[in-house]
Amino acid sequence: MTVNLEYVNQYIRDFASLIENKQVNKYEGELKVGVDLGTANIVLSVLDEKDQPVAGALYPASVVKDGLVVDYVGAVKIVKDLKKQVEDLLGVPLLYAATAVPPGTIGGNAKAIANVIESAGFEVVNVLDEPTAAATFMGVTDGAVVDVGGGTTGISILENGEVIYTADEPTGGTHMSLVVAGNYKISFEEAEKLKKDPSKQDEIFTVVKPVIQKMASIVERHLANYDTKKIYVVGGACCFDEFVSVFLKEIGIDTIKPENPLFITPIGIAMNCVK
Repeated sequence: MTVNLEYVNQYIRDFASLIENKQVNKYEGELKVGVDLGTANIVLSVLDEKDQPVAGALYPASVVKDGLVVDYVGAVKIVKDLKKQVEDLLGVPLLYAATAVPPGTIGGNAKAIANVIESAGFEVVNVLDEPTAAATFMGVTDGAVVDVGGGTTGISILENGEVIYTADEPTGGTHMSLVVAGNYKISFEEAEKLKKDPSKQDEIFTVVKPVIQKMASIVERHLANYDTKKIYVVGGACCFDEFVSVFLKEIGIDTIKPENPLFITPIGIAMNCVK
């Protein structure tokens, strides 16, 4: 099945517009909610029963590190605030939610993330891994989905619609920011802002390119035993225009990146909010 990138990109534009303008779309039936507890951002996405975007909210946060909740109280407060913000826009309570964890997250770590969502007032109906959530939204049935998050690079390999392999390794947007901070001799917080400045993207890309090459080498190693024809990269840390070219050069496999890849996984999570 071929991914309809034009549809995915338009969908993302519509969803991003809802968040930016604090608007809601009309809907019918039950609402599906996804909470993406990321290393750099927490995103709450709301879809209708036909998986069309209804509302959303985002908050930059650092309450999770490499898939581990490092500030439980802070995480709960942010999710509660996002929940209330969207409920006020919709005029109805949000009761159920799905969430996601990096591949390979097990036991207490996965439970801690679910507990955050529950403590914020949701009933958690599904917990899945992040690249698989992204694959749901994009309609990937064959290939590798690589979710480049703040702390880790997660990989899911799919064949005939089934996930046959998952992996997750440290190296993500946080590591890019550390390299930027060291290069410019500035604080981590200043480096985060500089990294996201569109006018500085070409300059910053040159600095963080070795980190992206390391991500590519991680992916290449995990794909070594599989006949993968396409790689789909998602996640906030792969926003650089030249990101795809590095993967293509290092791995030699056709690599596709949707617009605004930060929102791919949160939407895929909401699509899996099925009781």
